[in-house]
Amino acid sequence: MKKITAFVFDSGSNTLRSSELLKKSGLLENVYVVSTKEDFNHSGLLLTGDLFSSQTMRKIIDSVKTEYALMIIKSDLAGLGQFALERMLNVAVDSNAGLVYSDYLELKENTLVKHPVIDYQTGSVRDDFDFGTLLLIKTDFLKQISEEITGDFKYAGLYELRLALSRVSNFLRIPEFLYTTAQFDTRKSGEKQFDYVDPKNREVQIEMEKAFTEHLKRIGAYLKPEFQKVNFDEEEFEFEASVIIPVYNREKTIADAVKSVLNQKTNFKFNLIVVDNHSTDGTTEVIKSFQDERLIHLIPERRDLGIGGCWNEALFHPKCGKFAVQLDSDDLYYDETTLQKIVDKFYEENCAMVIGSYQMTNFNLEEIPPGIIDHKEWTPENGRNNALRINGLGAPRAFYTPVLRKIKVPNVSYGEDYAVGLAISRRYQIGRIYQPIYRCRRWEGNTDAALNIESINRNNVYKDRIRTIEILARQKLNLPEN
Repeated sequence: MKKITAFVFDSGSNTLRSSELLKKSGLLENVYVVSTKEDFNHSGLLLTGDLFSSQTMRKIIDSVKTEYALMIIKSDLAGLGQFALERMLNVAVDSNAGLVYSDYLELKENTLVKHPVIDYQTGSVRDDFDFGTLLLIKTDFLKQISEEITGDFKYAGLYELRLALSRVSNFLRIPEFLYTTAQFDTRKSGEKQFDYVDPKNREVQIEMEKAFTEHLKRIGAYLKPEFQKVNFDEEEFEFEASVIIPVYNREKTIADAVKSVLNQKTNFKFNLIVVDNHSTDGTTEVIKSFQDERLIHLIPERRDLGIGGCWNEALFHPKCGKFAVQLDSDDLYYDETTLQKIVDKFYEENCAMVIGSYQMTNFNLEEIPPGIIDHKEWTPENGRNNALRINGLGAPRAFYTPVLRKIKVPNVSYGEDYAVGLAISRRYQIGRIYQPIYRCRRWEGNTDAALNIESINRNNVYKDRIRTIEILARQKLNLPEN
């Protein structure tokens, strides 16, 4: 008996090719094309509706009469590996996993390139988690969650479905390259990472947040908008604020960053702590050229520090101010009012962290798409929950120093700011400034400008782990005894 029903999502010109590739397998009972077009011309079965809507997901669940459903969620399938579906099916049967996916190959300029994906964990809750193109799902689990597909989503139906699946079953990645896709998105990693905050995707993001919030409620990790008060008088500080710049080999940009701090106009006393992580390119000399008593130039004794470790060096310095304010060595403040606006926001909203908005620019400070990144998806009521779904919180980031000293910054060079932001939001309010107060300079020297797939995966595994830790912490916080 054939054990699989396939559903090919019509997302491009290769939909028919994907459908025909699958029909060659002896494991398939039926192949459906899922399309928005009622007149889609093909020789098989058709399901119509918005591709990733809740209504379409319910149609798929109702249509499956076999033991497994195979979703082809992108129309970039270029070929199946040797016994690929047999391998996926055997693993699914042996493991009783609810969802099985695998690594794959990409066809780039007639060359096959390996594209490994990452293992799913509790914190793999991003709506853009990369499963690849083929998802094999056990029908019993689909039927089990059918009543939980309650949202009337136009865009978030598939996301709602896989979150529900994750609550009742395990997801299993096969670390084998079982199929080939044709690469269509050829942008570099630095160009893709801001897609989720593009204003044109706002309606999609609202739906994703709603689906994710319901997931948090069902797993006991949702936090109500109730916050611990901040006592701004618990310690005395010589300086009201310290701007902290960790730097390594940024000879071309560090002077601009330093100047943008020293030019700040405030009604309080502030300083600048530059943590020079043993630069070798002339950065150290540029920093030393500034003759300003407000600038503290630190060169750590340790040689094992990432960006987070450099932050800790500044944070625990005796001259660190009451508020520790971030500035990356590539970037600069929008104008001379940035620091004042940040500190004012702490007191206005009694928050332990403030996050601003920024303008994307090229090296010459000319605005580039998507322009202003304001993270308006953050709301006081649900921002701390939605923060677990998205991949970043914004910039510049500023912290009430006593709170951050208790948490401490992970000694890594990626995701350290996200980790402390989630930890702070667990108990405290985070204030937001929705006007641009920061210029984020994108150029070839950025550490994330053009990452390879191994680096992207390593970063995503780390952030997913941070989310796992945070979800577990919030579930613990919600226990009756807490």
